[in-house]
Amino acid sequence: MAKFKKHLSYLYEPVTSSRRIIKSMKSKAAAKRSFSEKCADFMTAAFGSNTFLILNALWFAIWIAINLDFVPNISAFDPFPFGLLTMIVSLEAIILSIFVLIAQKRAARVDDLREEIDLQIDIITEQELTKLMQMVGLLLEKNGINTSKDAEIIQMLKPTSMRRIENALERQV
Repeated sequence: MAKFKKHLSYLYEPVTSSRRIIKSMKSKAAAKRSFSEKCADFMTAAFGSNTFLILNALWFAIWIAINLDFVPNISAFDPFPFGLLTMIVSLEAIILSIFVLIAQKRAARVDDLREEIDLQIDIITEQELTKLMQMVGLLLEKNGINTSKDAEIIQMLKPTSMRRIENALERQV
């Protein structure tokens, strides 16, 4: 049993080691960001806040109040229909949407990498489970338990054809 435990010593490692791997993948991706991606992440975080929303709402309200002559001693500089305000808001929307798109593009690359790693782990896990099923089948056979009539077990003992699954998915897309 000690020899068996030695081969499975990785099972007794703390869970935190695998969590460190996941965090490091995220931090590596963050470290590889370009200057524009760092700016986009900063801007997305800063402008995607309630504070920014409130500041924008106040700014628009003050702008409109001034330009509708509701504020004494300040003359209107952008009368209704507020052409300058419309242009500024349009430019702000364009710039903010570009920042969001840059941040989303980078996040999608990280997600794609995680998805690929997850797929590879799933494939390895499936192969290991099939091998375990085969080993259990041998143990059952050695102990005189006949499973040859169980179609489900027979099917489970066959390795999964990744090519067949891939082709089926491609036909669905």
